[in-house]
Amino acid sequence: MTGFSPDWLALREPADHAARDPGLVAALGRALRDRASEDPVRVVDLGCGAGSNLRALAAHLGPAQAWTLVDHDPALLAAARARLAAWAERVAEDGDGLVLHRGGARIAVRFRALDLAADPAAAFDERPDLVTAAALFDLASEGWIAAAAGAVAGCGAVFYTALTYDGQESWTPAHPADAAIHAAFQAHQAGDKGFGPAAGPGATAILAEAFQHYGYAVETAASPWRLGLGEAVLLRELAEGTARAAAETGRVAIAEAEAWGALRQAPGTGAVIGHRDLLAVPVPLINHR
Repeated sequence: MTGFSPDWLALREPADHAARDPGLVAALGRALRDRASEDPVRVVDLGCGAGSNLRALAAHLGPAQAWTLVDHDPALLAAARARLAAWAERVAEDGDGLVLHRGGARIAVRFRALDLAADPAAAFDERPDLVTAAALFDLASEGWIAAAAGAVAGCGAVFYTALTYDGQESWTPAHPADAAIHAAFQAHQAGDKGFGPAAGPGATAILAEAFQHYGYAVETAASPWRLGLGEAVLLRELAEGTARAAAETGRVAIAEAEAWGALRQAPGTGAVIGHRDLLAVPVPLINHR
């Protein structure tokens, strides 16, 4: 899988947390609150990066939680460990893992270095209540997404993913190369990111169809980044990455991509970058409620 730096993940985390749809997060909390078990909510976070997904969701998942954070990159797992320890109000070592205390919740965390490209079910050595991810599935192929949905359904787990890129972008001020840059960036997104040819903006629809096939009730909601003056550094990094990716396809000239990227460094730049969140809940769990 294509790597992401801890610095980039830290830079985007505030925008990610602000963008999540609160209605789906609340619905996720209700689905897990109403399950029959009194044990801690068991969560597997796929492609966990530096632990942002845990920090976004922990306040909604009850007083006792047990998370398994899975990523192929040991450096990201190390960053997750450090950032979660700093985020907690109180932290204790627990073998190779941590026990975090924050907001009245006790959160046990273990860290697994695992390449999920061949078999997403490899992450589920224990039966989770929730499988979750953020900004992951647009990087995966249609076949891998189907396999992941099957593995989740085989556990009977609730599934929640946030910030799946949906292909909608609007940058201000306008530039003559906007359409060409966007088309080239979309082509780049469809390349193999480690899970086969990426589904890109089609990922949410593929996920929804896959979970509906297994009898899940599926909800989706928009979760766009809305970036302006307060996100100037993120905008600069995003514009540079977009221009570079567009140029790599050969569909736009390097000079054209550089000119587009240079405009995005100017004060007054803004962008709306589209994402979608998805919640899939087994119908028997809904009927139990």
